[in-house]
Amino acid sequence: MEKSLIIVESPSKAKTINKYLGKEYIVEASVGHIKNLPKSKLGVDVENEFAVVYENIAGKDEVIQRLRERAGKAKAVFLATDPDREGEAIAAHLADEIKGVNKNIKRVLFHEITAEGVKEGMRHPKKVDTHMVLSQQARRAMDRIVGYKVTPFVWKTVYYGLSAGRVQSVALRLICERETAIGAFVAEEYWSITGEFQTDRSEPFLAKLFKVAASDPKIPDETTMRGYLEEIRKQQFEIGVVERKPVKRNPPAPFITSTLQQEAARRLRFSAKRTMMLAQKLYEGVDVGDEGPTGLITYMRTDSTRLSADAVAQVREYIFDNYGKVYLPKEPRLFKKGKASQDAHEAIRPTSIKLTPKDAKNHLDKDLYLLYELIWNRFIACQMSPAEFEQMSVDVAGGEYLFRATDQRPLFRGFLQVYDDVADENGGEKDDSDPVSKLPESLAKSQQASLKDLIPRQHFTKPPARYTESSLVKELESLGIGRPSTYAMIVSTVIDRKYVEQNERKLFATQLGMQVNKLLVQYFPDVFNVRFTARMEEELDTIASGKQLYVKVMKDFYDPFIRALEKVDKNAQKIKKSLQEETSEVCEICGRKMIIKWGRNGRFMACAGYPACKNSKPLAEDQEKHQHLAGMKCDLCGGDMVVKSGRFGTFLGCSNYPTCKNTKPISMGIPCPKCKQGDLVERKTKKGKRTFYGCNRYPECDFASWDKPVNQPCSNCGSTYLVAKYSQAKGEYLKCPECGEEFVREQMAVGA
Repeated sequence: MEKSLIIVESPSKAKTINKYLGKEYIVEASVGHIKNLPKSKLGVDVENEFAVVYENIAGKDEVIQRLRERAGKAKAVFLATDPDREGEAIAAHLADEIKGVNKNIKRVLFHEITAEGVKEGMRHPKKVDTHMVLSQQARRAMDRIVGYKVTPFVWKTVYYGLSAGRVQSVALRLICERETAIGAFVAEEYWSITGEFQTDRSEPFLAKLFKVAASDPKIPDETTMRGYLEEIRKQQFEIGVVERKPVKRNPPAPFITSTLQQEAARRLRFSAKRTMMLAQKLYEGVDVGDEGPTGLITYMRTDSTRLSADAVAQVREYIFDNYGKVYLPKEPRLFKKGKASQDAHEAIRPTSIKLTPKDAKNHLDKDLYLLYELIWNRFIACQMSPAEFEQMSVDVAGGEYLFRATDQRPLFRGFLQVYDDVADENGGEKDDSDPVSKLPESLAKSQQASLKDLIPRQHFTKPPARYTESSLVKELESLGIGRPSTYAMIVSTVIDRKYVEQNERKLFATQLGMQVNKLLVQYFPDVFNVRFTARMEEELDTIASGKQLYVKVMKDFYDPFIRALEKVDKNAQKIKKSLQEETSEVCEICGRKMIIKWGRNGRFMACAGYPACKNSKPLAEDQEKHQHLAGMKCDLCGGDMVVKSGRFGTFLGCSNYPTCKNTKPISMGIPCPKCKQGDLVERKTKKGKRTFYGCNRYPECDFASWDKPVNQPCSNCGSTYLVAKYSQAKGEYLKCPECGEEFVREQMAVGA
């Protein structure tokens, strides 16, 4: 019997699909792309309507030959690559290779790899979408032109081996601009005042100074704050307006690619790249017992919150059966379409509501399970009733001073029963918000309120927050830069190129990243900017929808780009010199000035007389940041020990390094409470992500503490040290690790 051939990208996807089709089908995998632009040349003919020249990817000749042979014997060929622009391009390349042996070629789309999803796709075969293919080709051509033509300019002006990318360089610009804003930020002091009040009928409660003589209070310094405290104490207070009102919170929309990456970062600490790798596995199929490989989620590259009517009906039935009628809204929830949404696919959801995370857990590794649970919970929650709260607001007035407190009491959890809140990511930054408390239900207007205490708190304005992967993806999406298929790659690329470092989940622009960004922004201002890049994304979308021609969009991109390149390329050496910094140091060989240059290993000092004089040496300030004498001698060679900074924090190192490699941790001056022989030192966990405190005699002594020890004895039990603690309600305080007694830091206390 003559069989039909189905071609997909991955072997795992082929394995899953194979079980849903009869014996009349053979399923083969192309193992990703089979063609790419050539490595050794541009591959885009800018003089011939931007025609693109592809070549077979190294190692794919055997795959192509096997697929050709299978296609030649097949009744029909169905190209079932992923339902997006990349998948359409792969389908087009496959069609080009096999059309010589079989003309009966059809394109099918599987939005989910399930029995019904595969059958639905096979019921609606079509032709390869030329518009989608040209849109992907335009993106690829633009990226190649920028990379191929700007990268040599970066080599000439900074150093060989660097690279520049069309979209990644704009993401780098955002990170560098944030870095500059943080560096230029000057913190300003201000104070807040919280009062502790009590009525005859209530427990004590806290309220914040809200108005002074009907205006916002301005408390710029401690002197002003003390003046306020003095005046407030003179007042008689009573309860003013007491307002109670119901508040509803609607559930979030089901996941799209960007929100999945953001939530997986916040809740699971996954990088965007890891999230997409795991989601791909869940989409292509996972073995879940007797059923064999099954696609567990719908296609994971989407910008649409749309859900199929069948999926909504199933989830509503599940909510009714498992949570009850009260958790089910009268009507299904519909979510607003995003401004730039293409709406080509459904939202990301489980393919079967019957496969709960609990049932799937034994068949998935830990990370796959966590991501599946996140997607499943979000899908259930999006069709549940809103959460309901009673919001209470209380004014406490005395003279011209008005204090206000707000509180929210949960009445009905609704969707929060499934998809609860988590704290926003702040990269471990200390929260200096004011103390709060629950509001007593008995509070009523005109009740007398006695002032029990005043709690002043010093604050400083904060610089803009550094981007995290999650917040950068959110920013890129809001600016219209990138698409679902590109977000993860944009972020990982700037990190891989050493233009950006990630520390405690925050993104820091490196010196190299700042230098490359400065170069690109200064000399290509109209190309590497947000507006131009976003407009190009929109134009790529218009190619995909058939509204604009490939050649026109390419010209719109290429003309301003090539003008900028021609202008700067002839001045590359002059630009390189302008980036070099003069120093006050003199070359000890020829007497010329030493200048700061860039090389593969970072900045270094070199003689301005190069190439006549080739003297160079490391830049002292970069090689040994913040080194100073520690006031002790090396016990190996007798040299001075200095304080150094390394990957895992500060430490003591011998000044005769690299001849002597002796190092020691820095003592905190606190005897170890466990062994009584060693001293406590600051350490880092194996990966350098968290700080802890341990004995310098480790491994002989295994004492360890997450809380920072403070060299101050406990006045209650005599413990030799206390530990520093922090809470939102109490602020910074000290606690005895033995008896639990708490102490306020004297230098922070300001009397009420």
